[in-house]
Amino acid sequence: MSLDHSRVVRDVTTRLSTASTAVEAGQVTVATLGRHTPGRIAVLLWVRDRLRCVAATGSWQVFASVPAGAGTVGRVYASGKTETVPEVTNEPDYVALRPDVRAEICAPILDRAGQPIGVLDLEWPTAEIDLDAWRQTVERVASLLGIRIGQLGGPPAETRSEKLLRHASALTSAATESELMTAAVSAARDVSGLASAVFVLDGPTGPRVATPSLVPDGLESRVHAALAGAGRPVLERLRGQAHRYGASYTLGEGHHPTTADQDVLIAAGVRTLISVPLGPTEFCGVLLVGDTRTLRPDPTTVNLIELLAAQSWICLERLRGLAQLRERASSDPLTGLRHQGSFGERIAESNPGRTALLAVDVDDFKTVNDTYGHQAGDRVLVDLARALQGALRHGDELYRIGGDEFVAVVEVLRPEEAVGIAQRLVEAARRTGRTVSIGVAVQQDGESPDSTLHRADDALYLVKRDGRDGVRLAAD
Repeated sequence: MSLDHSRVVRDVTTRLSTASTAVEAGQVTVATLGRHTPGRIAVLLWVRDRLRCVAATGSWQVFASVPAGAGTVGRVYASGKTETVPEVTNEPDYVALRPDVRAEICAPILDRAGQPIGVLDLEWPTAEIDLDAWRQTVERVASLLGIRIGQLGGPPAETRSEKLLRHASALTSAATESELMTAAVSAARDVSGLASAVFVLDGPTGPRVATPSLVPDGLESRVHAALAGAGRPVLERLRGQAHRYGASYTLGEGHHPTTADQDVLIAAGVRTLISVPLGPTEFCGVLLVGDTRTLRPDPTTVNLIELLAAQSWICLERLRGLAQLRERASSDPLTGLRHQGSFGERIAESNPGRTALLAVDVDDFKTVNDTYGHQAGDRVLVDLARALQGALRHGDELYRIGGDEFVAVVEVLRPEEAVGIAQRLVEAARRTGRTVSIGVAVQQDGESPDSTLHRADDALYLVKRDGRDGVRLAAD
């Protein structure tokens, strides 16, 4: 017996009138169509930046969200035109969620202005259906659904959980602490619906107010300034209270006694405050989210802010860990000499006739190690590194390339200038109670950096042979 498609449309029309939300309208549509066809049915509505499934019949798998333009449903939403796929195996973008699906019809759900707000998608396990008749029915039902959703106020707004998920991606992609704080305070305001968010983070000298790349005018700017000027004791108490007692919120209701810490925030205009600890210990910090209105935050809001604080702390720890790795990769772990890159990278950028290499060797260093031990030798190297670094000009770089071997890379106008810098290094070493021998070589046209360094080493050997504690310029 053939299906009465007009009856399908009448059933959907009748049942849609009972829906009280856009999501419920989608659910009613799916349930009603499911009584007339064994196909898989789904309603996806556009929420902020992608299609989100609000209703679907039972299936092995259903896409919860789809970007615009992805697959059949994404194309239909982007084009606003219905598509019929008689054989999904011939559709290159189709992802087989059920192995028995053969045919698909997808129609756009349009608002009153004719703009797509979602899609109605049907798939069947057989191609032996009247696709032409079903296409007209699907388009008619999609039209009815669009009208009803418009009557109910349009597609659903992004939920706070969806906001948190979206912001978590932005936190993860932040490349600096400033970018992370900017993303985190924006997320806290968006998820909580409150006006301001400020992070207090621990620093080398105690807690400090984190500075995002942009602090908007209004309450957040006032709170930021008030906390920054409140002093270390206030920040320590705010941080300590959050970690001792956990997340809390405060209502700025009148006729109630307040603490000095609260008075700082009240003076800035705060009437509602959510305080959430960061990280596992007191010295991690605290997130303060506030508003000028006297509100009573619900537990879900506080829980979401706790999740956001935890994610922010994880991302902050990741950034700090990467910064430590970069510092270790560009510095000598013993002496702390820091560089923009490795020694090999630096000399690869040398300029013939301008770049000089100063090969430095600590005199009688083996005797220090043999007589006083390696710890004493390490202290000698650290003291010498500081002295030599202090004697160089801004822009010159000093590298430790071996146990007691250093190389300074300097840019000069003439060889005598390089020799003068080397003399300063010798004098700096003497002030520490040690002596060094230095060979100087200026890179020549057509000469590789390795050859220049070899000539500097040869000059250094001649200084050693002549009694140490001196400088020699390599021969051309």
